[in-house]
Amino acid sequence: MRTVLFVDDEQPIRNALERMYLERDDVRCLFAASGQEGLEILEKEDVWVVVSDYLMPGMRGIEFLSKVKGKRPDTVRIMMTAYADLSIAIDAINKSEAYRFVTKPWNNQDLMNVIDEALMRYQLVQSLVSDDETLYLSLAQTVELKDPYTKGHCDRVALYATSLARAAGLSNDFINDIKHGSWLHDCGKIGVPEEVLNYPGRLSEENLETVMQHPRWGSEVARQARMSETVINVILYHHERYDGDGYPSGLKGEQIPIEARVVAIADVFDALYSDRPYRKAFEFSRVIEIMGEMTATHFDPRLMDLFLPISEEVRTNG
Repeated sequence: MRTVLFVDDEQPIRNALERMYLERDDVRCLFAASGQEGLEILEKEDVWVVVSDYLMPGMRGIEFLSKVKGKRPDTVRIMMTAYADLSIAIDAINKSEAYRFVTKPWNNQDLMNVIDEALMRYQLVQSLVSDDETLYLSLAQTVELKDPYTKGHCDRVALYATSLARAAGLSNDFINDIKHGSWLHDCGKIGVPEEVLNYPGRLSEENLETVMQHPRWGSEVARQARMSETVINVILYHHERYDGDGYPSGLKGEQIPIEARVVAIADVFDALYSDRPYRKAFEFSRVIEIMGEMTATHFDPRLMDLFLPISEEVRTNG
């Protein structure tokens, strides 16, 4: 059962949090009045997410969350405080690896959204730890449900990317990791609101920045799940550009791991050749023309040469 533990020394705060979840039967809420009580609950209960106050008598929130990190590293940790101080936020991130920092008074819907994202993150990590290939694809399909226009996208990207990887002479084990990375390359979008993913026009700068965080979020989850470096590289670097103008790290040329360069080509090809929220799919000839224009700025030219016959097969086979 999806379980959240709230830790706050003030009874009215705990009461307010309990009322917030009265109409939710998909989340089990536990409450503790101190860090020590919270740790005792963690010894007995399978807690997915912990939301802790910062300023509590005895054990403060950062110390408590740091202990949670040591005892239950996969439990997602959220700090809540009435003191919106940058040094507190930095401490929460550095010492306890807090997932989010929430200030009081909170907006109920905003807080529930943060907690829902944290619950999804926990579930994602647990599924990835299982090393079950069928679960990887199932998770990719779950992410796609947030954006109906991307239905089948991860599976197609995996198909194109593995074909390109074989053409490039990469090893079978490496190709298998590229397949898994392709399935999971957009898993960080699980933290992006659906209204942003499905927005039919040009995104605002703020919403664009949110979307651009998905490679980092996804790679953090994959790293926490102890996935291979190849899978992590695909997730983290598939939006880098060959000319260095990509994100999140601005890597250039062969600084970008080859697995990410391979998936970048497959990802863009499928994006152009499929319907999107803001436009219909391009004709095949126009897709190839656009990708030709993007070669050397976005793509590795050698890999693009290898991809052209693969794209022709995709067109022929429909």
